[in-house]
Amino acid sequence: MVIFLIVMLDHDRPLSKVGRNDAINVSRKLQQMGWIPEIILSSDATRTKETLLILQEHAQGFSQAEVYFIPSFYSIAAMDGQTADHLQKAICEYSRDDVLTVMCMGHNRGWEEAASMFSGATIELKTCNAALLEAAGKSWDEAFSLAGHGGWKLHGILKP
Repeated sequence: MVIFLIVMLDHDRPLSKVGRNDAINVSRKLQQMGWIPEIILSSDATRTKETLLILQEHAQGFSQAEVYFIPSFYSIAAMDGQTADHLQKAICEYSRDDVLTVMCMGHNRGWEEAASMFSGATIELKTCNAALLEAAGKSWDEAFSLAGHGGWKLHGILKP
């Protein structure tokens, strides 16, 4: 008898058909609202890369954004209480003062927690949801310093 055991790591899991449709819907809504990123910081997981490709195909302006794949964006989802600080460091590292809109793409649970920490509200994020957050400042360092945890304005949760 021969037995094969095949294991697919979650990191390599592809985007589902529902996920593709959700990404198309979210891309259209982001474009309608004018929330077009200049920089995209993304997990390097397969389904996140596939989501990004859909966003770039269906929303004008997304393909012009600088994209950086950050492997740690996959693992920070499980780092209770550390995701917000990790995102802040990444945004400040990869952005410039002339960049006004940054999109971070990753995985839950930590991302939901980070959005809640930044906004000071309890935020629930399901698959393919986007928390639209804003803070003022002349630089990203200043925006994070002034807004801190709890001071970012939550414009809403975008859902497919």
